[in-house]
Amino acid sequence: MKVAFASNDKIHVNEHFGRAEQFMIWEVGPEEAGFTGVVQVKTEGDDEADRIESRCSGLADCALVYVAEIGGPAAARLVAKKIHPIKSKEREPITTVVAKLQEVLRDSPPPWLRKALLKGERPGLEA
Repeated sequence: MKVAFASNDKIHVNEHFGRAEQFMIWEVGPEEAGFTGVVQVKTEGDDEADRIESRCSGLADCALVYVAEIGGPAAARLVAKKIHPIKSKEREPITTVVAKLQEVLRDSPPPWLRKALLKGERPGLEA
């Protein structure tokens, strides 16, 4: 599954969703994970809803997005698009978060995470 990380240094989960100009994208599975690229997002615009929508659209293929902080409206918009926002309170390195996520995937992922794993893999089986 594709996972996005809001980062301003490309190393740590340390950026607020609403201020992020780029997201590091990883493909994460129970046994393998790897960095696949960077999504740049449009940050101009007077309307906050448009800026949130721009970020959400750029992350449409992702199942999860890790952020340092996120506001309620942005979190609701992500969830409506079947992208689960997760706050990383410790501003951990992305590689540490990936390793922890893989551990959960190998052991016993909660139902919402099992459903997120299906995103983008088999059309029609997401719901």
